[in-house]
Amino acid sequence: MMDLVVRDVEVVDGSGGPSYRADVGIEGGRITAVVQEAAAAGCLRPVARRVLDAEGLVLSPGFIDMHAHSDLALLRDPDHSAKVAQGVTLEVIGQDGLSYAPVDDRTLAEVRRAITGWNGNGDDIDFTWRSVGEYLDRLDHGFDGEGIAVNAAYLIPQGSVRMLAVGWDDRAATPRELDRMRQLVAEGMREGAVGMSSGLTYTPGMYAKDAELTELCRVVAEYGGYYCPHHRSYGAGALDAYREMVDLTREAGCSLHLAHATMNFGVNKGRGPELLALVDDALAGGADISLDTYPYTPGCTTLVAMLPSWASEGGPEAILARLKDDGTAERIRHHMEVVGADGCHGVPIEWDTIEISGVADAALAEYVGRTVQESADARGEAPWTTARRLLLDDGLGSTILQHVGHEENVQAIMRHRVHTGGSDGILRGDKPHPRAYGTFPQYLGRYVRELGVLGLEECVAHLTSRPAARLRLPDRGLVREGYRADLVLLDPATVAAGSTFENPRTLPTGIPYVLIDGRFVVEDGRRTDVLAGRAVRRTAP
Repeated sequence: MMDLVVRDVEVVDGSGGPSYRADVGIEGGRITAVVQEAAAAGCLRPVARRVLDAEGLVLSPGFIDMHAHSDLALLRDPDHSAKVAQGVTLEVIGQDGLSYAPVDDRTLAEVRRAITGWNGNGDDIDFTWRSVGEYLDRLDHGFDGEGIAVNAAYLIPQGSVRMLAVGWDDRAATPRELDRMRQLVAEGMREGAVGMSSGLTYTPGMYAKDAELTELCRVVAEYGGYYCPHHRSYGAGALDAYREMVDLTREAGCSLHLAHATMNFGVNKGRGPELLALVDDALAGGADISLDTYPYTPGCTTLVAMLPSWASEGGPEAILARLKDDGTAERIRHHMEVVGADGCHGVPIEWDTIEISGVADAALAEYVGRTVQESADARGEAPWTTARRLLLDDGLGSTILQHVGHEENVQAIMRHRVHTGGSDGILRGDKPHPRAYGTFPQYLGRYVRELGVLGLEECVAHLTSRPAARLRLPDRGLVREGYRADLVLLDPATVAAGSTFENPRTLPTGIPYVLIDGRFVVEDGRRTDVLAGRAVRRTAP
């Protein structure tokens, strides 16, 4: 007698192969039976305490969000419907080189300030951890020992590691500092991290030269992990930046996963195939590479990230001091508007593409939903004057949407055989990017059903088995006997993202059931009170 049988369901099993009709049995949090064409064959059907008639629905493995920013959201929001309602059963956090472990008392305060725009300032969080292992234990404990909304895997953030060993200085690490960073990365990997991330347009991680990153990647490779860089440019130097990461990881013998691998800004219009050719050449040469994207054109980050790197040296307080100084602020403006700051990927900033999506100070809500250019026009002032004021008044906490993407690149990249799905979803702000609430149903509704860019079976493989393989999870990502029962039931005729740029927190439609560990976290289209998520630790190579 099993716990549950999903009866007469169309199984899209995550392999990319053709779908098939089956009964699927679940017991003890695992898939215990997959009986194909059970009714038609007249065979003995699996028996369970509960039978769910799934006629008209598709059963797939749970979706894996390969690029998430739920590092604190998982600890503040037991509901977490932003991801649960999409069918996400596992998120990979610790992204872009900045997160909350490993830290000490000094760097915890610094990183909280640096990424307030991503996760809030954390005043509502009890930071009881300092190491990677302690953070993963905290995720396991979740809410009163009951767990968290979805499973979570963690990447060691290289910027936070550098903050601990070197600080915020733009200089090479000393041999002793490099040894300390190696030790921190090794400790994090032993404690369960799946790899290391970097934010190479964010301070202080961007101050690391290739030789330093290569040495850290060697450590990651020793433990069977992967390197996930937000590389040095997504604009004018994008292809060179991708190539730099490919060469660096091949020298280190480390697997590579290219984060939010877009080709944005006007200089890259139509150049998606060039990125894919670079990836194909590396794969043909034996490199181990994967990538993720979100199915939208605009990007999302913080306003302070647009500044040139020299203006960010020394950390948040040093940035604010430079912004307050008229002479230095003018130098910043010149780099951003004329030269093309490295924070804006080497492209002169276009203020009419920078939409404020959230502010830390509610008193500044008038800026939200308007571009910097629109707010400046309303005030009768130059856009840099508006942006500078907002940076200062909001304590660097403002988030932005950057409308610089190209649909033809989005579609070309999502077709690639090593592509996976990643929301890059920032959940804070009054008007977050809709990808936070809509990435996975957007793939299935718009790009599968409406546009036919991907077939359903192929798309599900992108969102399930491919990321599971990258994470080296031997029992997730497929509908197979013995695999974990992290599953999604969806209606292929109606699944769609409800979130839009105008109403970004609207939940999706067409996903009536989601299971984690064999337990319903969404049932009949409603979030249950089940907290079945845990930390997913690295599997030894």
